[in-house]
Amino acid sequence: MQNKGLIKFFAILFALVSIYQLSFTFVASKVKSDAKSFAGGNPEKEVKYLDSIGKEKVFNLGFTDFTFNEVSDKQINKGLDLEGGINVILQISVKDILKGLSNNSKNPIFNKSLADATANQKGNQSYLDAFYDAFDENSKGTVKLASPDIFANRSLQGEGGVDFQMTDAQVKKVISRKVDESVESAFGVLRKRIDKFGVTQPNIQKLGESGRILVELPGAKDVDRIKKLLQSTAQLEFWETYKIEEIGNFLMAANESLKKTEIKTTEVKPVVKDSLSALLTDEKDSTATKKGENPLFDKIIGQGGGPVLGLFSPKDTAVVNGYLKRADIRVLLAGDQRYAKFVWGKPMTIKDAKARSVDAVELYALKGNRDNVPSMSGGVVTDAKDTFDQMGKPAVSMQMNGQGAKSWEELTGRAYTQKSNIAIVLDDVVYSAPGVSTGPISGGRSEISGAFDVTETKDLANVLRAGKLPAAADIVQSEVVGPSLGQEAIDNGTNSALIGLLLVSLWMMIYYGKAGWYANVALAVNLLFLFGILASIGAVLTLPGIAGIVLTMGTAVDANIIIYERAKEELRSGKTLEEAIKTSYSWRGAMSSITDANVTHILTGAVLFIFGSGPIKGFATTLLIGIVTSLFTSIFIARIFIDWNISKKNNLTFVTNFSKNMFNNFHFDFLGVKKWTYLFSSVVVVISIISLATNGLDQGVDFVGGRTFQVRFEKPIETEAVKAELAKVFDGSAEVKVFGSDNQLKITTKYKVQEPGIKADEEVNKLLFATLKQHFSADMTYEKFVNAYDGKKSGILLASKVGPTVAEDIKTNAYWAVLGAMAIVFLYLMISYRKWQYSLGAIAAIAHDVVFVLGIYSLCYKFMPFGMEIDQHFIAAILTVIGYSMNDTVIVFDRVREYLAGKTKGTFAEIVNQSINTTMSRTINTSLTMIVVLLIMFVFGGESIRGFIFAMLVGIIVGTYSSLFIATPVLVDTISKEDKRKVEKAHQES
Repeated sequence: MQNKGLIKFFAILFALVSIYQLSFTFVASKVKSDAKSFAGGNPEKEVKYLDSIGKEKVFNLGFTDFTFNEVSDKQINKGLDLEGGINVILQISVKDILKGLSNNSKNPIFNKSLADATANQKGNQSYLDAFYDAFDENSKGTVKLASPDIFANRSLQGEGGVDFQMTDAQVKKVISRKVDESVESAFGVLRKRIDKFGVTQPNIQKLGESGRILVELPGAKDVDRIKKLLQSTAQLEFWETYKIEEIGNFLMAANESLKKTEIKTTEVKPVVKDSLSALLTDEKDSTATKKGENPLFDKIIGQGGGPVLGLFSPKDTAVVNGYLKRADIRVLLAGDQRYAKFVWGKPMTIKDAKARSVDAVELYALKGNRDNVPSMSGGVVTDAKDTFDQMGKPAVSMQMNGQGAKSWEELTGRAYTQKSNIAIVLDDVVYSAPGVSTGPISGGRSEISGAFDVTETKDLANVLRAGKLPAAADIVQSEVVGPSLGQEAIDNGTNSALIGLLLVSLWMMIYYGKAGWYANVALAVNLLFLFGILASIGAVLTLPGIAGIVLTMGTAVDANIIIYERAKEELRSGKTLEEAIKTSYSWRGAMSSITDANVTHILTGAVLFIFGSGPIKGFATTLLIGIVTSLFTSIFIARIFIDWNISKKNNLTFVTNFSKNMFNNFHFDFLGVKKWTYLFSSVVVVISIISLATNGLDQGVDFVGGRTFQVRFEKPIETEAVKAELAKVFDGSAEVKVFGSDNQLKITTKYKVQEPGIKADEEVNKLLFATLKQHFSADMTYEKFVNAYDGKKSGILLASKVGPTVAEDIKTNAYWAVLGAMAIVFLYLMISYRKWQYSLGAIAAIAHDVVFVLGIYSLCYKFMPFGMEIDQHFIAAILTVIGYSMNDTVIVFDRVREYLAGKTKGTFAEIVNQSINTTMSRTINTSLTMIVVLLIMFVFGGESIRGFIFAMLVGIIVGTYSSLFIATPVLVDTISKEDKRKVEKAHQES
């Protein structure tokens, strides 16, 4: 080996750099462990501890030192499935942005196009492109985007804006830029909020040009609080309010009108004698107060007064909203009241007639106007901070700019004169509605008080300081993982990695003897390099990423196996050890096979990286890095030891007494049985296609959208009973399966998955808790059930949500990923082998393997004791199968090509058969190591990746079969008779 000294130098240097990079991970882990011990299970205390030592020196190398923040930035970060925490993808509403840019245009074609874009948006198509398509279709050139009532309005005119003379194409460029600016603004606002939230190493990034923003908060535990923080648009407004005396006549008229349509379905409830009912009637048991005969008043559960019209149960708000929005009810509003805007207050807890605590919300009527704009906007707020009011209760103080101070003085002066109230409204929720008793307030300072706790005031001040989002931000995909589940994943991953490493190393020693030891040293160096690179690039380690590392251990010895098997052949042919090694490491020896196999593998891994997301991208990252480091260590590190052995004149046979006669002298007629293998594979493919058409696949929420919960109970649970209970509250949409142990269920539902906003998420969580509460002990509360915390043993351990649009994108990406991988492999092999028949044989084998795996999943998913969902993990498995199937096929094809170009006597079929038989030792060994590693991961890797591993396990077995019995026969059958005669003639003459 030339340049041996240079390779040694770089190997040692690379090892030292890897150790240096990994040292930060060990130091960070030690500090975090100390923080956990100090906090004693209190997550807030733990975060404060880590924040307090952020700038302290924690790592001293003698010549330099590092603070904890610097160490944390350089460590290998754990993904949410290992660390626990919250991962969400927010979709900034481009529809809202377009409405704002058009000044809420009333143009019918514009608004129809917005609705059509929502309904017809395709997978991987942006909403903006869908809007453009819809507008072109609806307008047909009759209406321009530059119309005065659409985008050529006053706010968009001027330099860089829209004028009346622009074509639609020109306007689209302007609007696209404005939308990008709005998304960038939203990104900045969210970053400010997250930076102030108080979690270590938050991650926020824009996802291409989709208008989506990924937010990862490792270690975060308060689910509902975080979702509120992220989704709040921080649209702060100040409205004047109606008093109950002013709006009471309308409510009485509305109640009377509703009797005509609602009385038959109204439940019988006691009427609360509050100020509203007292205002409306003084007659005992009159028509207005008789039980069960008042659709609106019967829903009042608490006393109102001043600006509060009454208190209602949260579950009744949707019904009351429906009543107050009905056209036949709105017409009952007289004069300026016809612009009244009815909104709800912040949820609170009150005591009912039996002194029981019940949830309630207050109803307010705001003084609206023709343009539906508030008396004053919150854009004037320049600063906000959490504080305490005069009563010592948590509050938020605000400071306004000059213009805001003047407007605030006018507004408070009017309220003081009229003895009215000012509602402070954030995102259409009234936080407080104080009166003004001391005259106009000057200076621009104000305060929001109400039923807050300290955490709420901190979050409210945070969002007000960060500013408002330019449009609504809806959570279209989310995942919440508890820290205890993350620790289980780490334990499972570590166990499978150690057992896999041990067995692979043991097999290499047993089969190859001293050479196996050299391969094991190369494997250890490979793992050091792999982790070093992961640390240096700031990669995030996920559970599938650990799976990728374990798989790397299987592939790391593949190149050694190919080289060693070639060396054994050369030794048997009479060459010296030095000559055999030289030939084995040459292009004519093992290098062409290793190159082709790994290039195809890298190509499929790259496709997986491009189209994957989250944990799947982590899997692809470790897989790709592992391929590169494996090649380097297998080819160069092991070679250093082999050359050292040769220089010492030591014997090296690449066999042991156990293995010297294994897999030798194969004389199987692979082409002779092709009719039977074609028949067998055809039957399997036909059965698979029939099953796919009739039985279908168990498509996960990644592909169809929905919510998934992994719920652990304190004792074994009856699946069917839980399914029946949940079906009642989730409108029949409830799928329940045992997940691993019999006290753990995987619950899937599509209930309200299309509804944006935090309210739908909270409703689903509360319905789930209310339904399942009976199966837990009495001390299980909603907070314990939903939120994550260290040591959590029961309740929701993992929750995920995938919106329909995201699911459609994932499905589209999956199709393109599989088709793209096959197309790339086809082109590469055609270029490499210079004959399309090789590519066709390889693609036939791949298609066969994919259909086979899909068929197994279609046939078995209903009764297998583990999940067999078709999701992103499954697509990752399919692409991995494609890579490994190509690996096996290329090994065989390289030997076929070599024999066809050589001097072996016989017919074309006999030459091909001999070439295949000489690869059996390599094929069996490479496949066997992979199968063993996958079996270990299947058994020890944990329930969450068992279906993912099973797909790869089936794929590797089928891929080994197809490379021998499908790919090669197809290659032989598609080569013309003329080409076969030329080969046979050349071999006879040689």
